[in-house]
Amino acid sequence: MPEIQSCTALAGTVVSILFYNEMNGYTVAELETQDAIVPIVGEIGALEPGEEVELTGSYITHPRYGTQFRAESCVRTLPSTAANIERYLASGIIPGIRKRMAQRIVAEFGEFTLEIMEHHPEKLSRIKGISARQCEDIAAAVKEIFGMRNLMEKLQDHNISPAYAMRAYRRWGVVAWDAIRENPYRLCLPGLDLDFCKAEQLAKALEVSPEHPNRLAAGMRWLLQAAALDGHTCLPYQVFLQRSVKLLEQPVEVLQSVYQFCLDEGRLFAYETAEGVFVYADIYYRAEDFIAERMDVMLAFSPKEDFDCKAAIQAEEKRSGITYADLQKQAIACAFSRGIMILTGGPGTGKTAALNAVIRLCEQAGSVVQLAAPTGRAAMRMTELTGREAKTIHRLLGVEFDENDQLSFHHNEQEPINADVVIVDEVSMVDTLLFEALLRALRISCRLVLVGDEEQLPSVGAGNLLHSLIACERIPVVRLTEIFRQAQESMIVRSAHQIVAGNMPDLRDRTSDFFFFDRRNANEAKQLVLELYSKRLPNRYGYVPARDIQVITPTRKGILGVEQLNPELQAAVNPAQYGKITEKTMLYTFREGDKVMQTKNQYEMEWTKDGEHGTGIFNGDIGMIEQIDHNSHRIYIDFDGRKVILKPDQLDLLELAYAVTVHKSQGSEYEAVILVLPDGADKLSYRSLLYTAVTRAKNLLIVIGSPMKFREMVGNRERTVRYSCLETMLRVPAATPMEDVHEPQDIAIA
Repeated sequence: MPEIQSCTALAGTVVSILFYNEMNGYTVAELETQDAIVPIVGEIGALEPGEEVELTGSYITHPRYGTQFRAESCVRTLPSTAANIERYLASGIIPGIRKRMAQRIVAEFGEFTLEIMEHHPEKLSRIKGISARQCEDIAAAVKEIFGMRNLMEKLQDHNISPAYAMRAYRRWGVVAWDAIRENPYRLCLPGLDLDFCKAEQLAKALEVSPEHPNRLAAGMRWLLQAAALDGHTCLPYQVFLQRSVKLLEQPVEVLQSVYQFCLDEGRLFAYETAEGVFVYADIYYRAEDFIAERMDVMLAFSPKEDFDCKAAIQAEEKRSGITYADLQKQAIACAFSRGIMILTGGPGTGKTAALNAVIRLCEQAGSVVQLAAPTGRAAMRMTELTGREAKTIHRLLGVEFDENDQLSFHHNEQEPINADVVIVDEVSMVDTLLFEALLRALRISCRLVLVGDEEQLPSVGAGNLLHSLIACERIPVVRLTEIFRQAQESMIVRSAHQIVAGNMPDLRDRTSDFFFFDRRNANEAKQLVLELYSKRLPNRYGYVPARDIQVITPTRKGILGVEQLNPELQAAVNPAQYGKITEKTMLYTFREGDKVMQTKNQYEMEWTKDGEHGTGIFNGDIGMIEQIDHNSHRIYIDFDGRKVILKPDQLDLLELAYAVTVHKSQGSEYEAVILVLPDGADKLSYRSLLYTAVTRAKNLLIVIGSPMKFREMVGNRERTVRYSCLETMLRVPAATPMEDVHEPQDIAIA
């Protein structure tokens, strides 16, 4: 961890730019002061050589980079001397002007060069090699550069990062500051995403009244955005109103008036159910409404009766040597004949066998079949089980970014996926917005087969999709329940089904692949985890710890949480050694050979795999550090065959992955799992979490904890409450939003 010294100020001229991330404004540069050349780092936006800046921040002593100045704020001053102006222009900041042209311009106009370029660009035509058209182009470039810098400076005065200034400038251009000054809460809009509390500080400085409708409308939208982070696509009206009163500190009647105006304007939506009114942000209402409408279309497109696949199934049984159970045959026929169907069931019930039969029958019929899963590891597992390439849903859709740097997809209604049948595995992990995007990319005639385990945890993103699709009772569902004989020999499989049924497995049975260790003291449990991971399991089974064994825990915090377990597991199997290169973040020290996890979606991160090039490394992807470059401080990582290079400013996107949470493990399967169940953590002591963790183990499961904690989790069928109206929308075709929930009042909101 860097050693931080006292806070101070620093002024000088930018000499060179070593690194710049245009997405967040993170810059590494060299600054020439009166005394020395000082390395500077921080989210201070785009600098250019020759600029004169005043920084506030702290000197830090980094164990690898040495002394640096970490800038918290930056005040830019355009270069004032002829030499600095020439250096500034020679950097290439203005298209068409390089070193020689910069020399000519400065020789003509000297220290007045930038003033001429901004206010009298036509005078540049005096310079040999600059035409009248080029004068116009230069004037436009200067206007944009100065506008961006001006906006950054204004927002930095209010402690708002340059990243938000860049997003705002991309959206509104030279009038960005006027738009923000008129309504500072515009910075909270989707695509700009400033935290509401930060916007509050700016609004207060701009003397925006606490009663102003702009503030109240933005606060309401922000409450729904915050709810989405907790998995909700909407909120009950009374909950929404209570939270609005608490956040905005205004009378109920005032908030109701603004709320009604937002409904009238289509900024918010209200949907009425038997349980009451639910309030939506527009993006989630439109997503759930579209899903419901598209389900109607897909169900209407399907034949009324199951297609008779009896002969085809018999031929497939003869070819494969597999005799399918009745429910498997029903699933195969349903998937082959219906526009949409759901195949669900626990471990050992034959989902994979039925799925492979569906794929082969569809291919024999001449259909183009595409396979997909929500995560890279789930897609890789699907590939292994089917023998056919499976892609992540993001990769299948083709990730792109629009003009506002917002995520979009190449495939949509106008450019549908080339597929007659799309099969998606691990649907319990798919959230509402991703499912909407997938449906928009399917041709109306495309059949959709959804495969998942309804007993597992819901998606990290908002919504409870699989549950809603099944619970609506309109979509064909085949639920496999029979455990096949070979699977019955596994106590992991038997225990998983007992857990789902609310029955306690026999924790004393050590005759199979499931072993329980009673450890009620957290420190004793931790020592057993370390011993099993680094010594006993490798010695007994020949496992390579980082490759074959995964430690899973419900929590991030505490002695048995991932943040404390990971460094100790790392020290046990990949300790510090002389000559082994490391890189540090605030939380972890990374070494070559470490097992790591990506913690945020990076759609534009480039990778190569067996000569193929692509983009996208996603939250939850696990990889191994192959190399750390001592000079560039870049980290080379292998994410299941996809090779990527992380730059120094991207290290905060990584964490050690010797231990992961249950939520992060979902969609993956491991040779051996060590599951720790710490006492306490009552909010995480429920059945679906335990079931999800147990079903991650392929050949060996070891559970460490107390029998009482295990029993508590088996008996707790409560699920995390997720507000969504999708189930109701699916039950009632062509659902429409409510109107006139409250009497509207005339309110002008910018």
